[in-house]
Amino acid sequence: MKDVYAVVLAGGKGERFWPLSRTDRPKQFLRLTSDRTMISETVDRIRPLIPLEKVVLVTGENISDKINEHVPDLPRENVLIEPFGKNTCMAIAYAAAHVYRKDPNAVMIVLSCDHLIRPAEKLLEALEAAIKVTTSGDYLVTIGIVPTRAETGYGYIQLSDIFNTVDGIDIYRINRFKEKPSRMAAQEYYYDRKHLWNSGIFIWSVESIVAAIKKYAPRIGKLMDQLIECIETPEEAAIKEDVYSQAENVSIDVAILERADNVLTIKSNFIWDDVGSWLALERFKQRDKHHNVSIGKAFQAETFETTIVNDDDDGIITTFGVSDLVIVKTKGIVMVAHKTKVPEIKDFVSRIAEDDALQEYL
Repeated sequence: MKDVYAVVLAGGKGERFWPLSRTDRPKQFLRLTSDRTMISETVDRIRPLIPLEKVVLVTGENISDKINEHVPDLPRENVLIEPFGKNTCMAIAYAAAHVYRKDPNAVMIVLSCDHLIRPAEKLLEALEAAIKVTTSGDYLVTIGIVPTRAETGYGYIQLSDIFNTVDGIDIYRINRFKEKPSRMAAQEYYYDRKHLWNSGIFIWSVESIVAAIKKYAPRIGKLMDQLIECIETPEEAAIKEDVYSQAENVSIDVAILERADNVLTIKSNFIWDDVGSWLALERFKQRDKHHNVSIGKAFQAETFETTIVNDDDDGIITTFGVSDLVIVKTKGIVMVAHKTKVPEIKDFVSRIAEDDALQEYL
């Protein structure tokens, strides 16, 4: 049995959850889906399958020193620090280089640290089936999510025929990956039952992903080779900086998965959400009879379809005669936004960042 490593992508700033998410406390450190932070939930979810010494976190310099507050037993050398973000292809190539140096015969599971998945046992079953497939041949396996709505914010996987059934779990060939669709196309995908959401959960042997990166993204492949050679040498930090400055800013989906001919997918049987913005809370938090979500001290009257998050022990949020809002209160900041503007919060934060007098609020 090959050793299995989990690579958790834990970078990003999570601006869509501003003002709760800040530079020194990004989304992965928030308690959005339970009483635990999202990063600790992600790691705990896979620990029955993968021991902590084989969990690798890829993150940014701004939060690397806080990782152990949330995953206290994680070996320090398992925290891989990107000098700056260059999207998922480079992050996965960086992680693959490290795992390859440790064990070129290993299997690698890639997960994001900001997903809601329930029950965790169903994810583990899917991962175990995928591991068996990847150890039997040169395959890149993804986990697809059965759509629960016509969603325009996700990429999709179009299913082909069944490739194999492992432990009662069907593995499918795919026709192709599809980018975020229009509203009309998303509605079609939802009803035809031939399309799955692309979850961003991947399983492959390290050998297979290294070969795929070299074949389909040769520029990143050459940079990855440099990382493999320099790891644990005195030149590692300088070479890593240089490698990242040269790397393309491209996702693993666009660079590899949309082009490779050995990609398979598993149709999930668990609840999944990428918890991408404040709008996600109404999908998994309890709502009152007027479809309001309320977290923390709040009082609503004649209020409808509104999400309230009070993260401040000092004070209360009250609403009267409003609807379709997101209201967030945290130390020093109150944000009120119409729900239709929530997808633009990241751009809104960029506008705040242009004002030097407001830097303390980022």
